Amino acid sequence: MRALRALLGAAALALSLAASAAPPLHFSFAATPAPGAVSLRWSSDGGAPRFDAATGYGFVERTSALPARSVHVATVRSAAEGATISEPDLETGDDANHHGLAFRIAAPPGAYAVRVRTTVGADEATVSISGLQTSRLLSTSFWDAASRLPNRNRMRVQGRDWHYRHVNGRGFIDIEVEPRRPRVAVGLEEVELQPLPPEPRAAGTLPTLFTLGDSTMKTYTFDEAPMSGWGQVLGRLFDTEQVRLQNYAMGGRSWRSAYTEGRLNGLLLAARMGDVVLIQFGHNDESTDEARRWGRGGSEAMVEELIREVYLPAIRARGLRPVLVTPMARVPGALKPGEAYVDSFQTRRFPALLRRLGAELGVPVVDLNARSVQFYNQAGPAAVTAMVMSIEAGETPGKTNTGSYANGHPADKIDGTHFKEAMSRQYARLVVTELARLAGQGDALAGSVTAWLRPDVKAALAAGDWSAVYPEIARDIVDGEGAYYRNQIEKLLQLGVLSVDAQRLFNPGQPMDSGEFATALARLLKLPPEELAGTGPLTREAMAVLLLRAYEAKFRSKPAYMTDYNGAGAVAAAARDPNLDGGARHARYDPLLPWAALVDSAQVTPALGPQVRQAYELGLIRSERGIARGRMLNGDALEPQTIVSRAKAAKALYFMWVLAQPPKAQNEQGWP
Repeated sequence: MRALRALLGAAALALSLAASAAPPLHFSFAATPAPGAVSLRWSSDGGAPRFDAATGYGFVERTSALPARSVHVATVRSAAEGATISEPDLETGDDANHHGLAFRIAAPPGAYAVRVRTTVGADEATVSISGLQTSRLLSTSFWDAASRLPNRNRMRVQGRDWHYRHVNGRGFIDIEVEPRRPRVAVGLEEVELQPLPPEPRAAGTLPTLFTLGDSTMKTYTFDEAPMSGWGQVLGRLFDTEQVRLQNYAMGGRSWRSAYTEGRLNGLLLAARMGDVVLIQFGHNDESTDEARRWGRGGSEAMVEELIREVYLPAIRARGLRPVLVTPMARVPGALKPGEAYVDSFQTRRFPALLRRLGAELGVPVVDLNARSVQFYNQAGPAAVTAMVMSIEAGETPGKTNTGSYANGHPADKIDGTHFKEAMSRQYARLVVTELARLAGQGDALAGSVTAWLRPDVKAALAAGDWSAVYPEIARDIVDGEGAYYRNQIEKLLQLGVLSVDAQRLFNPGQPMDSGEFATALARLLKLPPEELAGTGPLTREAMAVLLLRAYEAKFRSKPAYMTDYNGAGAVAAAARDPNLDGGARHARYDPLLPWAALVDSAQVTPALGPQVRQAYELGLIRSERGIARGRMLNGDALEPQTIVSRAKAAKALYFMWVLAQPPKAQNEQGWP
């Protein structure tokens, strides 16, 4: 296996280096050909020249896109300005095929600077390269949600010249021209491909570990909290003096869409020889829209073709080293008693496909799918359900696609595809554990990656004890009832505002002390300690008063979670994760039940009444009775005199922590 992998990688790199040393491929379609270009003209005998493997160029009737797109050859004609075509009618809609023409050029796998000169301006024609989505190539500015990973390879249009750097895997490149309007002649005047060599890493710079995938790997912003991807927290396990990490994952992406929008291309051009790419797709590929031009879904045959003919040859031609990661199983919202967790990929069996292709093509496969099912059954339903996106009222001020999570999940469901940071840590742990297992079996690439791990992570792998790596995982929050607010407790322990006892117990069911809560709240919001004070057990009304004081000390105006994201579909369509069901459209942040409708507001201590009411109406405290995970549901009882448990206090503190964060800031310090 190691010999096969080395042979494949060396062969691809050698081919790419040889291709980059070759002269540019230059074709001219005008009556007066460009100097040094191959001249191509329509003839009455043969029509437009068809693609011929012997010559290595010509027009085709179907492009290499998935699904293949039909174009026209019979109606291509030569005008003085070049090869042109006119379409009498055009389809409408986002996935419309305007047909036009496609010119194919044989080109070994590798990177090329592509220049296309059209016969008309960009207002009349659109240029695409090998099935890429031109609108994305022109518009995408950043590859991540926090706008920290710029797209340095946007398509440029200068007059009638279109420029793009394309990393090719198929062995040929299609140049596609489509009309924007019916009955307008559009076409090609000139095409030039300039081979680009693989780029070595500059002396003294670190190698990079890239991650490429979907929402389960994505790096999230605070306004999406508590959602997290394992690529977001993976960097914590690596020695940053040995390796850099960059996460190119984004929600809603699949093998197909990550290619068509230029995401794969951007990563390959940013990488340097010897860098490693971990790739995990599968969830969005399950969508049954594989016949759509810009859909997400893909059949097993389609995904196999993308891996074999697009991803792996392009990655290897750039001198990079690929690792496939099988997608974790989705978590069902609720298991019946006695049921076990199983692999959710029962229709399109992408994990099995990746295992087979990895063995056949000499690529290491991190089997996160199998390890995830194993982990779910070990952890149990209480812990697993708590760690996926099972949102109840008052858990987070964050939002989904079309509204706030503050009153619970707007879709009235437990989202078992997406998960909280407590779960993303576990997936990151499982990924490096799988890499260590492969390294132990002699896999050289896995060995290279695990060599970059921090010393305490290597020790944890050897001993099977991760407590030194993740000290925030208290012993009594990993399963059963104690795990209900595991995500909040872990984050607050990680931030150092709450603590465990000598036995590493958090004691989630015990009463919270007012003094500890006030101190934690002040530290969390970076307030002077004298701003907040408390003594004795923490009642809900006392907590409301402390939360209000902290809010007034921290904010001069309402934060965006209460305003900009309050009942508005704030996410642009291109940025949405279609897997995220928005549910109740424009779900609001404000408590669903007005103060006057609470059944026990009269039980609030009169002197505290105005402050407690204000805290309630600001959404800083909500009913804890009658709410449910996976439901957009408020209760009707405030229970002002009830003593707050340490777990419930952690819930309130986490809510305030998110509320104080810049919404579009990256939700993990130090990444990438």
